[in-house]
Amino acid sequence: MSDSQEGKIKLAFFIALIGVTLTVLGMGTEFWVEVSQPKHFRNNQTCEMAHYGLWKSCIRTLWVSDIDPERESCGPAELPGESNCTFFKFYTSGENAVIFKKTTQKSLHITGAMLALFSLFLMVMGSLCITMSLSKSVPFFLKPATICFVFSGILVLLSIIVFHQSVLALLASDHSIPLHHELSWSVACVGSAGAILIFGGLMFLLLSLPYNPLDKCFGQQSSSDG
Repeated sequence: MSDSQEGKIKLAFFIALIGVTLTVLGMGTEFWVEVSQPKHFRNNQTCEMAHYGLWKSCIRTLWVSDIDPERESCGPAELPGESNCTFFKFYTSGENAVIFKKTTQKSLHITGAMLALFSLFLMVMGSLCITMSLSKSVPFFLKPATICFVFSGILVLLSIIVFHQSVLALLASDHSIPLHHELSWSVACVGSAGAILIFGGLMFLLLSLPYNPLDKCFGQQSSSDG
């Protein structure tokens, strides 16, 4: 393995690690979706909203006076107010979570969480392959790393889709309380991570080829600089 190829592998690995970091950050937060009641639903000075992720949900009580007058629903979650957070019990006791009288679809929710966890496992395996490739100075491990990172990115994106389906199932479980929902910043974080992981994996695939476009591009750039 030449020094030039090793440098490109390190660059691709750095890009993939950005995706890993964003995935871990998004998975550990409870801001995947915000579910909010109409701000005047309770006809008093406060309103309630909820935000949750893969592992934990939070019910927040906000002051109506702090909410944008043009906004019809309670929120956003960044506003000051009282918060009560609990971990989902269907991972331990199998109980469904109830949010504003609506019941979570635990099978969909658990499936989304398991997809995200398995993607993390593939990221770890891919990182080990790249570490071995750099330490042994052989490009053989680049193709297994490609498979790990590309599939981990796909699984991350699938976990978002499954999670969104679980949110829709939650909203459809009871229609007595009108709710507004919107995906929050954690989903954007995880979605970006999935795209970055796939891109990083494809870079490893190109670097594993005897003659790859990246070498040609870098070669043309260096010749033009000279």
